[in-house]
Amino acid sequence: MATSIFQIELNDGRKLPAIGLGTWQSKPGEVENAVSYAIKEAGYRLIDCAWAYGNEKEVGNGLRASGVPREELFITGKLWCTYHSRVEESLNDTLEKLGVDYLDLYLIHWPVPLNPKGNHPVFPTLPDGKRDVDHAWKLSDTWKQMEAVLKAGKVKSIGVSNFSEAKLEEILPSAEVIPAVNQLELHPYNPQLELISYLKSKGIVAQAYSPLGSTNSPLLSDDAVARIAESRGLKPADVLLGYLLAKGIPTVPKSVTPARIGANIEGASAAVAKLTKIDIAELDQLAAQGKQKRFITPPWPVDLGFKDWN
Repeated sequence: MATSIFQIELNDGRKLPAIGLGTWQSKPGEVENAVSYAIKEAGYRLIDCAWAYGNEKEVGNGLRASGVPREELFITGKLWCTYHSRVEESLNDTLEKLGVDYLDLYLIHWPVPLNPKGNHPVFPTLPDGKRDVDHAWKLSDTWKQMEAVLKAGKVKSIGVSNFSEAKLEEILPSAEVIPAVNQLELHPYNPQLELISYLKSKGIVAQAYSPLGSTNSPLLSDDAVARIAESRGLKPADVLLGYLLAKGIPTVPKSVTPARIGANIEGASAAVAKLTKIDIAELDQLAAQGKQKRFITPPWPVDLGFKDWN
């Protein structure tokens, strides 16, 4: 079993494992085994899921196949954009598919309410092909419904994903519960340093998705990353994960390959101990030196409030 990873305390007092398994884009027939292996063999306790990934039933099968009791696991789910006005309905569907009674963390997947009665259940579109945004719906009303399912005990913590400071300011003034987490695309090419500072001031934990970039990511072959990896006796992936964990940012790298699943958690643990403050500072500056890049940029026809979004 892999080296145990530390936990990060949330603003509601609950503990979030610092590294988990992401399940986005995991193909049918792969994610069940990946989830089971990650939990049973590699020591993962956090599994990151989402309704929009379309694989929650398989993830649930993997959770049960692991043989690890539910109370030892931390399961994250996400509310999709067409369900902003129907939070409990969407949550119930997720719970049924996963085969669990509650989620440890439930996030608003994107701050973009889509038409719940549009021409497609996931990506409704207008006649011009743009996504059909429900401009009349307020994010603050979505958050009220998130607070309601929290009070009902169906989730233990609530948060958001892909929220800029501007979007958070649409819900915070009327919020009874401050989001515990904001899950973001974070890595040396997109460190979002100003947003991270803002989140800390609000007591919101930033959690990273796509910490290794995308398929064939240039991050893994970046000169600075490679040099630091070689000098510290690490692999580039270890450096990228350790970079985040060393800054107190939990992360959910995705993989369906047993060797990589195990290597991610072991390498991340080793990197936290080996990376220096100078290494972290150097990686923090890569984006400002001309390498700023997001790998996940859906064509939302609204301003998300991120200055670098293109």
